[in-house]
Amino acid sequence: MARKRTPRKTAGQASPASEVARPQSAGKPAAKAAGKPAAKPAANGEKPARRKKKAEPKPLINVRHMNRRDIGRVWDFLKLSFRDVNAETVEYQRPRSRNRFEEIYEEEGIEQLLFEVDGDIVAYAECSYEVTGSDNWINPRYFEKRDMRPLFIDELAVHPQWHGRGVGSFAMEQLQHLARVHGLNHLVLEVAENNERALSWYKKRDFKKLDAAIFMAAPVDIEPELLPPRELPAQREAAPPPRSDDDDDAKN
Repeated sequence: MARKRTPRKTAGQASPASEVARPQSAGKPAAKAAGKPAAKPAANGEKPARRKKKAEPKPLINVRHMNRRDIGRVWDFLKLSFRDVNAETVEYQRPRSRNRFEEIYEEEGIEQLLFEVDGDIVAYAECSYEVTGSDNWINPRYFEKRDMRPLFIDELAVHPQWHGRGVGSFAMEQLQHLARVHGLNHLVLEVAENNERALSWYKKRDFKKLDAAIFMAAPVDIEPELLPPRELPAQREAAPPPRSDDDDDAKN
């Protein structure tokens, strides 16, 4: 969560204690007793203009490259940022594990950018200049045939408490700047179709659907692996043993 910076007291700014009215001296107007000159009425009879209050300083967002000591903080940030999305999607919208995230940091050709306000992470962007990774399903020939030189946006996350404050727009502007610097003419990313908030946000920024990879499911009537209990027939009465010729001879 971003910490709020307490504005520093500037020169000439009164502290709360100094704003308490002092006792009036005998025979002195109230304005002079407070040490303030009486407001002069405007020449045209209008009320005197009020002094504008100084606006509070706006938060300053900073972008930098991620380093090794940031891995733990960024991983916790991603889990928080994608928590609600991952609960509703089949495919994870972030790396599958902490170990995989550490492996990504070691890979060449991947940019990992942190956006911070007062030292707190408010956004994270991960991009690559070519198709990388053993778990990547992207077909490079698709872009070659269409003269597309893309910057692949692998991750873009904004802290939930900073939505709607221009953080995502600044991150996207930074990614567009990287693409221009490296001579790339497209930004390419993947987003879940049921992530309506993200889809709407990207469409407003001229992103268009390239292809469709849809996960489909059909119900199946299941059967237990083991058969249920079954009644066995009642036990039959024992039949008398068969008679033999030797038994007849014994009787005679």
